[in-house]
Amino acid sequence: MKEITGGITAPKGFYAASHAAGIKYQGRTDMALIYSEADCITAGTFTTNKVKAAPVIWDSRIVHNEIPVRSVVINSGIANAATGKPGMEICEKTASAMSALYGGSTDSVLVASTGVIGMQINAEKICTGCKELFDKKEDTAEAATAAAKAIMTTDTHKKEIAVEVELTDGSVIHIGAMTKGSGMIHPNMCTMLGFVTTDACIDKHLMQKAISAIVDDTFNMITVDGDTSTNDTYVILANGMAGNPRIEKENEDYERFYKGLHYVSENLAIQMAADGEGATKLFECHVKNARSISDAKVLAKSVVGSALCKAAVFGNDSNFGRFLCALGYSGISFDPEKVDLWYEAAGKTLKIVENGMGTGYDEDEATEMLKNETVTVIADMHMGSAEARAWGCDLSYDYVKINADYRS
Repeated sequence: MKEITGGITAPKGFYAASHAAGIKYQGRTDMALIYSEADCITAGTFTTNKVKAAPVIWDSRIVHNEIPVRSVVINSGIANAATGKPGMEICEKTASAMSALYGGSTDSVLVASTGVIGMQINAEKICTGCKELFDKKEDTAEAATAAAKAIMTTDTHKKEIAVEVELTDGSVIHIGAMTKGSGMIHPNMCTMLGFVTTDACIDKHLMQKAISAIVDDTFNMITVDGDTSTNDTYVILANGMAGNPRIEKENEDYERFYKGLHYVSENLAIQMAADGEGATKLFECHVKNARSISDAKVLAKSVVGSALCKAAVFGNDSNFGRFLCALGYSGISFDPEKVDLWYEAAGKTLKIVENGMGTGYDEDEATEMLKNETVTVIADMHMGSAEARAWGCDLSYDYVKINADYRS
């Protein structure tokens, strides 16, 4: 496997486009298109929030009913959530406008929205935007990057990646992806729109099994602010145009596909955590030697999700008691007098806690380590052999500023 350029257009037969439709933003692109030359099988995961945006309801029906898909239309600025019947009508009008351009059914179009909850989308703008997107679509890396930028809201930069994977018979498949997400990010899907394209020929049920497991280890292990979005969507489209022997079993080719999908998902999840609203650094917790993987995951997420831990990391304050506290209220049983903690940053490690007590470490050295753009807290529980990683970001003054005037 190797990382390549191209984003969502790296796989064969996929096109992308962006357009400034004026849905909410003025002077920037706010619509994006993913289009495939051939029908795609799909798999995906969606928000666990009981309040589901109209596009989530639309897409989950199509994905779970094994309906072939040709395109995805995405808008930023307005989430189309808490919009009732008019919101569902917007989904249908969007799908109808796009599918008419290539002679497909409305069910061949997935739709996705991100932005302010409760506002209605202007049907004329989004339908006109569909025509513009279709006319502009290209299979270039530049088009993929433009699409990744168009779906941003409070993100500070676009998030995309692509890999090439060689299968056992020598054939090559490609996996490309883009996501957006910066705030309203919390485990059990984070606030995100994520789209994966692949030219692999693979069984739909195997693909669903892969993406469900991978999301649990990647996107469900990041948190920024403890809020789970109404719009979370992570879908993969496979058009089979790589021409590889169909992956129908959990064999070596499936493992190679799985590793490629895991790589792009983890990369994008970490990018999203690092780009949390107002963030100045990536905050990671690596739990080692827990009793089980599930215990390790809960412990790690408890640390990166703690507002006090996040604030300490922002202030470069080596207040290790906050990390111990977050482990302690996680709900996981462990012996506090066995816990060891380290900081890891810029290739260095510093032990700050041994057997539940401070080590008398150098405070100035700890402060300097906490100033790095990526800071990891390692927690050795000495309870077993399981480990897990969770990712978040620090909590800065700008988080409140951004969200205090989000609608304006």
